[in-house]
Amino acid sequence: MSKSIKLLAMFGFVATVAACGSSGQTDEEYVVVEPEPITVEPTYTGKYK
Repeated sequence: MSKSIKLLAMFGFVATVAACGSSGQTDEEYVVVEPEPITVEPTYTGKYK
């Protein structure tokens, strides 16, 4: 029984170290995209054009 508990504890420790160790090495890249206008403002072209 104690061997299985030690094995389970060791597996949990290794998994925790692996998960925490890899998170500091990744560099996230952010891309900012300017939104395009949905409609264009109407311009005055004259009374009958």
